Amino acid sequence: MARRLGSVEVVALAEKLSVAKETVRRDLRVLEDHGLVRRTHGGAYPVESAGFETTLAVRTTRHVPEKRRIAAAAVDLLGDAETLFVDEGFTPQLIAEGLPRDRPLTVVTTSLATAGILAKADNFTVLLLGGRVRGGTLATVDHWATRMLSGFVIDLAYVGANGISRDHGLTTPDPAVGEVKAAAVRAARRRIFAGTHTKFGAVSFCRFAEVSDFETIVTGNALPFAEAHRYSLRGPHVIRV
Repeated sequence: MARRLGSVEVVALAEKLSVAKETVRRDLRVLEDHGLVRRTHGGAYPVESAGFETTLAVRTTRHVPEKRRIAAAAVDLLGDAETLFVDEGFTPQLIAEGLPRDRPLTVVTTSLATAGILAKADNFTVLLLGGRVRGGTLATVDHWATRMLSGFVIDLAYVGANGISRDHGLTTPDPAVGEVKAAAVRAARRRIFAGTHTKFGAVSFCRFAEVSDFETIVTGNALPFAEAHRYSLRGPHVIRV
């Protein structure tokens, strides 16, 4: 139900399943111990894994105000970069929408949606990486994409992830996606992770980078300050907005 609906609430589950609320809470704890859900106050939401991943359409409906704040803060870190990698996903798409249009930029991306948005800007050169298009995210993967990335030296990469953990680094459910993200990390001089507070502590199937690979992490202010500090001890500057 959590995967189908996007999230579940203890009270509603207890009523639907005709069980006590404490039974639901206990089961959610078990599911969290197994890495399948993350509990919240009063409910839980599913963790993305090799067997489950949300689509781009779903991502455009969740935590949107937080994602817009994160995107704006990430754009502010552009500096003097002239060449960019913009990852697949909704938050990177919002970053692309917020890029300044008054200066020339070359943007490399796997995202069809992002390429379509940026191609209309007069000052931008947009390079869409080739490869197999994943239907759920409308982004390209496989060796065509990684081969193109291997030939670039990129000033700044805006990278997303399905999960970020101090112990397990940045992860994603699909090995093909992980390979592309890893190639982007290798190609970039500077790397910024942008993601909501819900990504932290979540661990998916394929690790593609370490926390220490990033100069900056941009996330929401719902991530506790103490937890943000723990990530900063791994190297990156952590910005909460």
